[in-house]
Amino acid sequence: MMASQAACSSSRCPCNPSTSGRLSARCHASTLTACIRKLPTCNLSGSLSLHCQRRRGLSLRAATEGSEVYKGAFGEWSVDESDVKEVLGYRAGLSVAAAALLMDTLLMWSPLDGSSLAFLRNLENAIALLGAAGFGVSLYLIHIYVTPIKRTLQLLWAAGVIGGTTLMVTQPQPITEYVASHQGAVWAVGPLFAAVTGVAFKEGVCYGKPECAALFFLTPALLLGHLSGAVAEGPETALLAAFVATSVLFAARKYTQAIKDDIGDKSVFQFQAMSEEEQERLLAERRQRQPQEY
Repeated sequence: MMASQAACSSSRCPCNPSTSGRLSARCHASTLTACIRKLPTCNLSGSLSLHCQRRRGLSLRAATEGSEVYKGAFGEWSVDESDVKEVLGYRAGLSVAAAALLMDTLLMWSPLDGSSLAFLRNLENAIALLGAAGFGVSLYLIHIYVTPIKRTLQLLWAAGVIGGTTLMVTQPQPITEYVASHQGAVWAVGPLFAAVTGVAFKEGVCYGKPECAALFFLTPALLLGHLSGAVAEGPETALLAAFVATSVLFAARKYTQAIKDDIGDKSVFQFQAMSEEEQERLLAERRQRQPQEY
């Protein structure tokens, strides 16, 4: 009997809360039952143990940051699994967009005509659509406190996608080559890149990243320079190369940030999701607890 109790309280027990973090309720309940009955089943062998391990593996990323509680403007909050999925989806969308931009630019610059790889030019439009779709996912998942700003970025993206798709359907050239050789085509795809500028501004202001500041200036400089014809071919090529490289760097460096950084103050979004009555009730409670802040 004493041995069973010692085994269940041992730090070596895989379902001991002190060593396993946020395990499922089922795992905790089974362990507690085993300990009460003083049975040597603390290892939870078999299907139950496998269930607990799988559940822990799936939620490990969320538990790592979700175990910490942060103070927000409207209360405490923590990171959960849905937050992790949203942030990773946001970053994955940026990665897809940057990769598509890089691939299309390289295809446009590559001397493929007459070679066995000339067929790759037929993929330029599909790659461009894939990149636009990835960026659209990011704009859907991005965390911005002011909803009208987020909707504006999404509308700009939609306008750019419609304009770009129209060029793909009506013009024989791949869209990248058509825009490169027709200055006025910037009007069709420009709104999407205006959304890129907006995201770069948001990321630069929130995190002070130098590549975001560079992207904020490079994007309009490249498009307006091409539209107006004020930039010669050589400098324009350099601007395009810098824009592509900065976009790839921006997407890659997103993965170096903590998940919570891309969430922002979650309590703000939770507050915005409340009804007016719930908001007033919460504010009244906070005034009573912390009158010096109001």
